[in-house]
Amino acid sequence: MKYFLLILLSLSLQAKLLISPFEAMKLHFGEGIKIEKKSILLTSDEAKKVTQLAQHKLKTKIYKTFRITKNGELLAYGILVLSKVRSKDTAILSIINTKGILQTIEIIAFNEPMEYLPSKSWIQVLNNKTLKPTLTVGKEIPSITAATMSARAATNSARIALAIYEVKYKK
Repeated sequence: MKYFLLILLSLSLQAKLLISPFEAMKLHFGEGIKIEKKSILLTSDEAKKVTQLAQHKLKTKIYKTFRITKNGELLAYGILVLSKVRSKDTAILSIINTKGILQTIEIIAFNEPMEYLPSKSWIQVLNNKTLKPTLTVGKEIPSITAATMSARAATNSARIALAIYEVKYKK
């Protein structure tokens, strides 16, 4: 019985996986894409620059990134950012094209009550955005009634991903 409770507790502590990053990118770009996964470690200077550009403090210097190609042509980068909504982790994948434009975000894992999950229509407000000071909730991005923390987490994650793109991948 003791082991059963331990297993049950450990399962409840994990974020609910909504979709894998690979499946999210396949849904966005279709079949026939090649996805290369890579973990990056930002140097101290890069982390300072990302923090400055994102206007948001980083919780880590390690990020999972994805390079998406089709027939040898680079289509986009996916950058996975973990953030907290209220007290639990959320994983958000930002898909950024080669021009530095956020094509979309996909919420990969979410462990808060599902009523706090941003809707697909709200997520679309982040589509085709670039990194600029007005890319914040309450300015360019509307808040979500009863889910303001989710909106902020999604927007801040997108800002961090766009800043990482600027520092690591922009030519």
